[in-house]
Amino acid sequence: MNNGAKIGIASAATVLLLAGGYGAYALVSGDDAKDAAKKPRTVVSEPPSPELAASGAKAFLDAWAKGDLFAAAKLTDDPDKAQAALQAFHDNVKPSAVHLTVGGPTTAPSPAASKSAAPSASASAPSTAAAGPTGVLESFKASLEFAEAGSPWNYDGVLGVVKMSDGTAAVHWAPTVIHPKLDATETIGIKPVFAAPAAVTDRKGKPLAGYASLTGLLNQLKAAAPQGGSPEDAGTAVVISPASGNGPAEKVFTLKEPKPVPNLKLTLDADLQAAAESAVAAQGKPGSLVAIEPSTGGILAYAFSPTTGQNRAFSGATAPGSTLKVLTAAALLEAGITPTTSMPCPETTMVTGKSIANDFKGAHPEYTLTDAFINSCNTSFIEKGKDVLKANSLPSLAKDVFGIGLVWKTGLSNFDTDIPVETSMAGAASEFIGQGKVRANPLGMASIAATVQSGVFKQPILVPGMDQVKAARTLSPDVLSSLRSLMTQTVKSGTAAAVKPALPSGSGAKTGTAEVDNSADANSWFTAYSGDLAVAAEFQGAGHGSAAAGPASSKVLAVGNRK
Repeated sequence: MNNGAKIGIASAATVLLLAGGYGAYALVSGDDAKDAAKKPRTVVSEPPSPELAASGAKAFLDAWAKGDLFAAAKLTDDPDKAQAALQAFHDNVKPSAVHLTVGGPTTAPSPAASKSAAPSASASAPSTAAAGPTGVLESFKASLEFAEAGSPWNYDGVLGVVKMSDGTAAVHWAPTVIHPKLDATETIGIKPVFAAPAAVTDRKGKPLAGYASLTGLLNQLKAAAPQGGSPEDAGTAVVISPASGNGPAEKVFTLKEPKPVPNLKLTLDADLQAAAESAVAAQGKPGSLVAIEPSTGGILAYAFSPTTGQNRAFSGATAPGSTLKVLTAAALLEAGITPTTSMPCPETTMVTGKSIANDFKGAHPEYTLTDAFINSCNTSFIEKGKDVLKANSLPSLAKDVFGIGLVWKTGLSNFDTDIPVETSMAGAASEFIGQGKVRANPLGMASIAATVQSGVFKQPILVPGMDQVKAARTLSPDVLSSLRSLMTQTVKSGTAAAVKPALPSGSGAKTGTAEVDNSADANSWFTAYSGDLAVAAEFQGAGHGSAAAGPASSKVLAVGNRK
């Protein structure tokens, strides 16, 4: 504490003069020299009478209020300690006037005396500690004025009074005499104070505390929140602080209010966040979900389970399965394929020596692009992709149109979806169905759905006004219209039609079932949009996209983007 002074022992020889508005007093006088030869004045075992206690308390308070600190200290049972502490209080708190009034006998100890008293089975132990071994307690009221404060600092105090060997009364000295919350390990003085760190709220000003998935984000933002540290933002207050400098300080009186720190509003929406947390938890499996506003890129909600583990919504890196067929379909459409172009669906096909099958039995030679997309035929996409696309077609389109491959700064640590450029068509074929070396998370897949909905990539962000990287181009109107048609038809009559609860009318979606090495059960994936809201979800080992990720996404889409 810069201005605080530790309440401690100071030899009278170290203080020669008291200055300021409190006058000047010689510490060693002729009378004192005579007194020194007398028998030392000590505390006796007999408590003072009520009248003696009241007069002793009044005499001490009157001397302190007048600024006669030397006289006040002599009216205690430890003048050296009292002198040092009263002088430090005067120097560091700097009141312009002190008014002290005796209140009368009391049995209530001061707060600091209670907390510093040794543990005891006796209920009277705190009072004994405050009053001294043979003393009684007297209450008083303090009112301190300050030139820079509009109102006085008022507080109630308690002091102990003991009887001395010369028959007089003395105040039993303790730091609590100065203020009831002060103890011997603390200092008191005026310090600069700043407003509390800014609260973090959703976009509507609602608090975000209590959402388990947001704990890491809120802790990070709290640590980085504006502290009002510049001098022009500071107020001033009387503060009690640990003398060691370690531990929290307590403000006991404000002289000047600090400049308030504005709340930090995020793009999150508390209603959607609640829906996301509930939807993810309801699946009972490790998973995550992200909701994005396509028109702005604002992240409206994210949730993950278990909440004590990795934030897999942002940092997960697993194959997204057939949800990536949204990108493959866009690449095929740009290559000249139309929704009605023939795309036969054989029962199996070979990729790098491995037989790839579909989630359903039988071959469908009659399939078009629309059929292959809404029924999620792996073999159709692999065969047609090898015919009309290049090994770098998918990663190039993903970066240039959907921002996948650019570095995102969302406001929270995240893994950027990765679609590597393969050196051969054999390697690229697995990427056409979201397998192979592709790694993604719901943040990336929700952004893909958001780009389809809005037609323009808006990089996801958590804090309004953050820099957002831009994609190089957009899809042509015809390609964008066809891609949206494929996703809406998937909801009407494709794999997303089985999702319960049903998606809102007009939604577009794509299911995904991602095979994972060394796992018997596939991961469930889903990405969709409805109005100005896009979501993506994944659940580990939960099977088909319509079985877990779809219902979780549908529940969030049902809440809608109510601005």
